[in-house]
Amino acid sequence: MIAINTLRPAKGSRMWSKRIGRGPGSGKGGTAGYGNNGDKARSGSHYKAYFEGGQTPMSRRIPKRGFTNMNKLSFQVVNIGALEKIDIKENEINPAWLFSQGLVKNAALPVKILGDGDFNKKLTIHAHAFSKIAREKIEKAKGKAEAIARV
Repeated sequence: MIAINTLRPAKGSRMWSKRIGRGPGSGKGGTAGYGNNGDKARSGSHYKAYFEGGQTPMSRRIPKRGFTNMNKLSFQVVNIGALEKIDIKENEINPAWLFSQGLVKNAALPVKILGDGDFNKKLTIHAHAFSKIAREKIEKAKGKAEAIARV
């Protein structure tokens, strides 16, 4: 009868761990596989992940140039031609709708509408920014391009 105290793993599924530092007969006796001397043979020793054996590290070899503006505002772009291809039942389009249709990847980031492609639908489009050509094409199709205030 099987009981909880008689359960064992399948034969060969578990390996015994090598017992190191338990005498010469164990195969890893004496120095326990750490060699005879040096920092790596001592307890508490460790090298930093970026240590390259004394060679000048990569972080110091690579030139540091340029500037990254931490206040840069980057937009998710949607071309107006992509809106023409989709069958739209609503009269108003906003970033949440664009996200639900898979045209933008993040509903929280600002959206900019660009003017690539044809556009002939009478829609009110709410976005954070519009290119000049996109705005002209929307208004030519008797629609509205309304900018949302950026937070």
